[in-house]
Amino acid sequence: MKAIVLGAGGQLGAELVLELARRGHEVTALGRGQLDITDAPAVRQTLLRQKPGWVINSAAYNQVDLAEKEPQAAMAVNGFAVHSLATGCRDAGATFVHFSTDHVFDGTKTEPYTESDPPSTPSAYGLSKLAGEWYARIYCSKRYVFRIAGVFGPAGRYTRRGNFPELVIRKAHEGSPMKVVDDFFATPTYAPALASRVLDALEKEIPFGLYHLGGSVSISWYQWALKILDQTGLQAEIAPTNRREYKTAAVRPRHAGLSNARIEAAGIERMPSLDEALTDYLRRREKVKPPTGRSAHPSA
Repeated sequence: MKAIVLGAGGQLGAELVLELARRGHEVTALGRGQLDITDAPAVRQTLLRQKPGWVINSAAYNQVDLAEKEPQAAMAVNGFAVHSLATGCRDAGATFVHFSTDHVFDGTKTEPYTESDPPSTPSAYGLSKLAGEWYARIYCSKRYVFRIAGVFGPAGRYTRRGNFPELVIRKAHEGSPMKVVDDFFATPTYAPALASRVLDALEKEIPFGLYHLGGSVSISWYQWALKILDQTGLQAEIAPTNRREYKTAAVRPRHAGLSNARIEAAGIERMPSLDEALTDYLRRREKVKPPTGRSAHPSA
């Protein structure tokens, strides 16, 4: 299959490109430097010219707090650009794959969210991602929308914003004290496993629609940090804090675990345990090389 991956320089995009190539598909990897997805005419021209079978959009505006100050920028990438991609895929006859987020929920439900739970987002970021979901679902009938959460992958060692394991590892190496919330819960999702299951869904041609595809467990950010330190053998001064002490510009969902029951029922393999994913992550991160022209410093 001929595939285009958008956002190919990110943690998920990098894994999608690698997995597509490993499976023998023809893949065109496009970062922002090759295609600005907010440029609607360029998007349309690219899709009609290349005529891919699959268009996988892992590009996103994901600065959750900054989105409260610049909601138009978040909506341009996460909402309006998805409209252009969906209509372009429709007209090119391509299957469209788009990624949304657990932030479309307010987090007041303590059980994992299912696809039938009504979204109720508390943030500008979540609203922009929800808009993208609807654009994808309305304008392209051949489409998958995957809601994901807390993605971490080996490429995060060198991406500009990194990921949570890299933050914890860097702070430990620096000897910097950390305070981490213990009353907000993450669903860490391992990018290589996520990429593999997304491509399984495409190759098996499961029914089009909306699917949750998050990590295997919901865990507090504090406990997640302790798990990272335990597996790396690093020492760090770390203390728990809570939402009253740790204020952020955006309101985040406290509990936003995603139920993967629907996609598992469609025949897709379960996500690995968090321990398995973290072990593999720590092994792979040592083999990842910085992109040409980019500093090797983890925070770059």
